[in-house]
Amino acid sequence: MLYIEHWKERLIVIICLLGVLYALPNALPKTTVNWLGEHMPSFLPHQTINLGLDLRGGSHLLLEVDLQAMMDERMRSYLQDVRATLRKAKIGYKTLTYKSGRVTFALVDIAQQDQAKEVIRELDRDMAISVDGDRFTLAMKSTQLDEMCQNAMEQSIEIVRRRIDETGTREPSIQKQGDDRILVQLPGMDDPSRVKNLLGQTAKLAFRLVERPDTNPMEPVPLHAERVPAAAEEAGIKSWIVDKRIMVSGDMLLKAQATFQNNEPVVAFTFDRRGAQAFGETTRENVGRAFAIVLDNKVISAPVIREPITGGSGVISGSFSTQSAQDLALLLRAGALPAPIKVIEERTIGPGLGADSVRAGGIAAVLGLVLVMISMVLFYRLFGLFANIALLINGALLFALLSFLQATLTLPGIAGIVLTIGMAVDANVLVFERIREEHKRGRSIIPAIDQGYKNAMSSITDANLTTLIAAVLLFIFGTGPVKGFAVTLSLGIITSVFCGTMVTHLIIIWWTQLKKPKKLPI
Repeated sequence: MLYIEHWKERLIVIICLLGVLYALPNALPKTTVNWLGEHMPSFLPHQTINLGLDLRGGSHLLLEVDLQAMMDERMRSYLQDVRATLRKAKIGYKTLTYKSGRVTFALVDIAQQDQAKEVIRELDRDMAISVDGDRFTLAMKSTQLDEMCQNAMEQSIEIVRRRIDETGTREPSIQKQGDDRILVQLPGMDDPSRVKNLLGQTAKLAFRLVERPDTNPMEPVPLHAERVPAAAEEAGIKSWIVDKRIMVSGDMLLKAQATFQNNEPVVAFTFDRRGAQAFGETTRENVGRAFAIVLDNKVISAPVIREPITGGSGVISGSFSTQSAQDLALLLRAGALPAPIKVIEERTIGPGLGADSVRAGGIAAVLGLVLVMISMVLFYRLFGLFANIALLINGALLFALLSFLQATLTLPGIAGIVLTIGMAVDANVLVFERIREEHKRGRSIIPAIDQGYKNAMSSITDANLTTLIAAVLLFIFGTGPVKGFAVTLSLGIITSVFCGTMVTHLIIIWWTQLKKPKKLPI
């Protein structure tokens, strides 16, 4: 006897109604959808499917992370640590230099060789130490270098994501490509100049004490200091002589935001506990000295310390516009890149090409849907009509899931939807053919329908499960367009099985209860 529990019946109806409601915003004008998003509660359906770069148009950027520059900076910093360590241990040295990834120096007294090995090993146990007579060569171990590069790529991708997210760009695609490249796709953005500027800045912030303004380029620079250019020339000062030692670094920042001071845009910042302590001690011990704020090796401001600043906060002033102050605050909040990044490829895709793709994909989907529906009615008559109703509900559920999950639809994704339409009636075909076989064997209508569904379930499960496994593997191991295809195919399989085994079954049960049929209409 055909029967379905009342709770299952209600659940199927509720799922179908929710599917239609959540898919509906995709069929409404954009102005109506925006109004719903602003005035309706957030739990009500107002989200639409996000279109990818190939459908919506936008910008494509390929970034290269300069890992060699990062390694050079790390080793130059290590060179300074070696110098300080040898001096502290009172070990005489000469010709301390860095070249081609290696720090080298020679001992004045070879008798101090063992002592020098020990203090350098204590400084960094991950460094490889090579000794040839009085000459030391220090370099990173290959495992350490690989780990550093991998961490730098992961950190760079995360910081790029943070910076782009803060610009308000919706659904950007950011992924690693090769060993040192990052692919960024920005749907809907046809002028990526601001994003390029933000991504091109390393945003390494440091607070360093000033020795003096660099008013005489011929005057020698002390060993503990270096010449740093000014971001903008003020009072004829093009560069500053600043200490090499970083007193407070940008990674100690807790927050940063653009604001106004004396009617001029500035960036207000707050340090974490460690940074506040270091900032307070530095300003307390150096009242009267200039304190340079250095961003990406340029002095953007060099105010004089008038009094100790112990509150852990301050402002960065300079020749800022409102936009540049906001961008600097954004960069500081997102964090500094571990290595410089440069744009090596840029493409802009116009919305017209995307509109053509959407139109072509829509025509293919509609044409496929119509042909499938006509075929089902021709082959299975009334039951084919029931299957077509379930097929329409299946489409609504698929679009509802894509909207709810805020998935990004790409051209391969449309291909997945078209494929899903063709596969959506497979379950119904299997069931209907089983029903026919059972009826030919002499079963009456109700037992034939009942046995048809029971006997077809194993075939339906096996066929769709194997396809779902393949789709999941495509999503895990695929990239970009392949993932888009895998997402729509996976969701399509789930909704197709639900509609083919639940929705059509429920409609047939209602029909048998209402009509009490004497003849099988199939």
